[in-house]
Amino acid sequence: MAEGKSANESVHHPFVAFNFAVEIRVDGVAMQVCDAAFSECDGLELTMDVKTIREGGNNGKQIRLTGPYNYGNVTLKRGMTSTFDLWKWMDLMLTQPALRADADVIVFAPDRTTERARFRLTRCVPVKLKAPPLNAKDGMVAIEELQLSYESLTLKDQDDTSGA
Repeated sequence: MAEGKSANESVHHPFVAFNFAVEIRVDGVAMQVCDAAFSECDGLELTMDVKTIREGGNNGKQIRLTGPYNYGNVTLKRGMTSTFDLWKWMDLMLTQPALRADADVIVFAPDRTTERARFRLTRCVPVKLKAPPLNAKDGMVAIEELQLSYESLTLKDQDDTSGA
């Protein structure tokens, strides 16, 4: 064992799907538009188009060419925030459609502090913002659903030291 390292430092803990945070940054609205906690995140997806080509006279073989990537929409559900910045951003999109955001979805280890992976979404556009049923017992601004369309998705895992 390497000097200065304990046995626990070399053990990789599993990722847990319920332990994540969302950060959204929009220039001109707020340093961090999304200071919210959501209970669900779906739509971190990357799909490559593939084109199949068949060679004339060779019926037993096909060639697969890779094509462009397609990205999904991220859907965040049942969130709570202390500001109306997401609503302001959505409202500004009416007059400034070029106003884009960058977002990170961060996955934490079971200790809830160690970052295990960071999904970086670029040039995000809010395509849906839905308020929940209003209830007087809740003291924060609630968000039933936020949907973001994004132009690229990259993964920065815990071992990535490139600083991207």
